[in-house]
Amino acid sequence: MSEIIGKGTSRREFLKDTGKLAAVSSLAMGLGTRAYAGENNTLQVALVGCGGRGTGAAANALNVKQGPVKVVAMADAFENRLKDSYANLKGQFGDKVDVPEDRKFLGFDGYRKAMDCLKPGDIVILATPPAFRWVHFGYAIQKGLHVFMEKPVTVDGPTSKRMFELGERASAKNLKVGVGLMSRHSRALEELVKRVQNGEIGDVILQRGYRMHGPAGFFNSLPKPADVSDLRYQIQRFHSFIWASGGNYSDFYIHIIDHLGWIKGSWPVKAQGLGGRHYRQSPEGITYVDQNFDIYSVEYTYADGSKFYFDGRCMNGCNDIYSSYLHGSKGIAVASRSGDCGAPSSIHKGQDPTRETMVWQSRIPRDQQDPYQNEWNDLVDAIRADKPYNEVKYGVECSLVTSMGRMAAHTGQEITYEAMLNCPHEMAPGLDKLTWNSPAPLQPDANGRYPVPQPGIVKDREY
Repeated sequence: MSEIIGKGTSRREFLKDTGKLAAVSSLAMGLGTRAYAGENNTLQVALVGCGGRGTGAAANALNVKQGPVKVVAMADAFENRLKDSYANLKGQFGDKVDVPEDRKFLGFDGYRKAMDCLKPGDIVILATPPAFRWVHFGYAIQKGLHVFMEKPVTVDGPTSKRMFELGERASAKNLKVGVGLMSRHSRALEELVKRVQNGEIGDVILQRGYRMHGPAGFFNSLPKPADVSDLRYQIQRFHSFIWASGGNYSDFYIHIIDHLGWIKGSWPVKAQGLGGRHYRQSPEGITYVDQNFDIYSVEYTYADGSKFYFDGRCMNGCNDIYSSYLHGSKGIAVASRSGDCGAPSSIHKGQDPTRETMVWQSRIPRDQQDPYQNEWNDLVDAIRADKPYNEVKYGVECSLVTSMGRMAAHTGQEITYEAMLNCPHEMAPGLDKLTWNSPAPLQPDANGRYPVPQPGIVKDREY
């Protein structure tokens, strides 16, 4: 389940019982140094969610140089994805992939079976659609496993509260948790953060982010085939359905939202925005049934009143822009030159980022230029050295800020961070009990069409 087919309570409430927490913490002491190694110092990995991103994360894990790593179990909802992922990894890494047939698991309970193959202190990769993240993360904590989870980590308020609490529980058990917001491990952006926060472009007064290109992933979906259930179809084409992925807004745009907030040193506190669907039919005239807009324009506002404008578009034949910028009182910074976190980053005099105005440009050693590999090197280093490492808090915060912008566009309302966190609409409750016979979280009308956002009409939820 994740990239599986293609390509009001405070989070600190549970800390009230400090005696129990201290007891749990003391029992967990040493877990990071004791359990990861075993007799042969090998970190074993289970992959849950065998699509493109999960397979890529497993490859990054196997490329880590800080001691031996081996993939020993795999799970997915769909057999073809598991088979393809296994063949890819086995062909590339050989004996580092030791997954016989009895450690390949299919179905909604496969995550449990895969994690049951590990010992405390091993690592599980959670790369399913984010709707399932809280379910799988909770079981990983129960099993005493370190975790790498893909982004986004939530798509609504209720599951965000759940994930905040689970993140605290993981820290109490001395578990290390990485989140796939790889911009945080871009060495170019790390240097830019220091320079901006040291005042090299002055006060940050405006940020701009763009991801505008043709349709990608499962952005749009035609009516489902008659022999496929709604549940299966929605999980297969998870980018098309807000409950599963946050739609293309959350899945595609979160990285730029993340690194601009990180560089600024705070999160936006509110958002207002707009969007629409220009092209609702395929070239053959068939109406798409997904929930996405094909354009979004969102104005985020920080507590200091400064603005961040984000524009997203999934259309062919238009001007493609995929980059991010920070305007300061002394100059401009290019954060991502091209892509989610494309180096080099740079700082310029004035507000026109040309070669002539450049005063600094990032230069990164070749072996640290891949942020996807860097995030795994950093996670494994923390596990082996038993250093504190938990990226869940900012992963949830960033997912909430992304959802805040998405909800603003989908409802036509101004949405605050607190309103997003406390919105009671849990889009897919009961996923911990899901089976293939369960009804889909999103139900079609008599014409087979799913509900879509209606700004100005449906105002307190997204559909």
